[in-house]
Amino acid sequence: MLKRLIKTLENIKGRHTELVTVYVPSGYNIHDIISQLRNEQSTASNIKSKPVRKNVCTALEKIMRHLQLFKKTPENGLAVFCGNVSEKEGVAEIELWSLEPPEPIKVRLYWCDQRFDLTPLLEMVKEKEVYGIVTLDKSEADIAILKGKKIQPLAHFGSIVPGKTRAGGQSSSRFSRVREGLLNDFLKQVGDATNKIFEEHKEIIGILLGGPGPIKETFLKDGYIQNEIAKKVIGTVDTSYTGEYRLNETLERGEELIKEASVVKEKKLLQRFFEELQKSNSLAIYGLKEVLNALEQGTIDTIILSESLTLKEIEYECQCGMKKEFVREEEKNRQVCEKCNREMKILGERDIIEAIEEMAKNYGTKVEIVSNETREGAQFEQFGGIGAILRYRT
Repeated sequence: MLKRLIKTLENIKGRHTELVTVYVPSGYNIHDIISQLRNEQSTASNIKSKPVRKNVCTALEKIMRHLQLFKKTPENGLAVFCGNVSEKEGVAEIELWSLEPPEPIKVRLYWCDQRFDLTPLLEMVKEKEVYGIVTLDKSEADIAILKGKKIQPLAHFGSIVPGKTRAGGQSSSRFSRVREGLLNDFLKQVGDATNKIFEEHKEIIGILLGGPGPIKETFLKDGYIQNEIAKKVIGTVDTSYTGEYRLNETLERGEELIKEASVVKEKKLLQRFFEELQKSNSLAIYGLKEVLNALEQGTIDTIILSESLTLKEIEYECQCGMKKEFVREEEKNRQVCEKCNREMKILGERDIIEAIEEMAKNYGTKVEIVSNETREGAQFEQFGGIGAILRYRT
């Protein structure tokens, strides 16, 4: 949810310096923050441009009214964003976003600019699980990092190490010395690159070594990588493929070594979903209508939602009364009531993930958010990005 909010706020650019950002750390007195904003409002009254002055003062007034709803600062602090988001010159459309983040806010900030300051929130959504992957054999090597759910190749090396069959006219011992020398040079080259790359990526918490033969063990044990880098190696895995395919194979075969990594958990969940779909008495369902119906019956164990979903839950009002519907963002203002055939008025809205998570709490149902960056995640997105695994079939 935080990632989705950040994406929304990143896409907003004010026509002038009239977007206000306020960060309140935990423990700060709300009334003191309101007093500070009131002072800022007085200062903003000196802005020369009348429209900008009005928009900034209105945004500050809206933030202060919002803060008055809190008796004390939330446990992790508070982040508030408000300003004129209208793309038309001279038209004011003041919107406000507020959230208690999942981690404590460490800065106290008031900022007014053409963009919202999202730096503290961006730090919170950085992937915490970052792994290194090195795959190699006598002919080639690859270095990559696994960041969250995505493998990012960083370097590729090819070697000139010959096969074990010696060239004509060469003695066995001479050929063997030449081959060992070339292999040593190749491993040293890969080792130097591994040391340099992983020293730069200090966020890496573990490294997987993969390859089809014993060279990976030689690479680890014979000092081609520095001790500090070697300490991060969590295991070696045997592979059969080469190149970029070998990176994926190393990840798949080494999943027990990094079983807590989010990509492994996500792949296992989606693999189970697709396996269930193939069964005659399947426990997997997909589609918004099907999932909501099953949720109301209390039969769902786990709901799976793609983070790429753009649907909104909109609360409408018309002559027939009030109703809630899930619609796309770009279609929310064009909805007509099926009964009275009149255009409906929007009373409120929220993201589909937030809405379904709230509903799921009432039924003891788990909700898992998956990306579309893995092969399985992209395939799940093609199913509409909404699915579930049932507790039992009714």
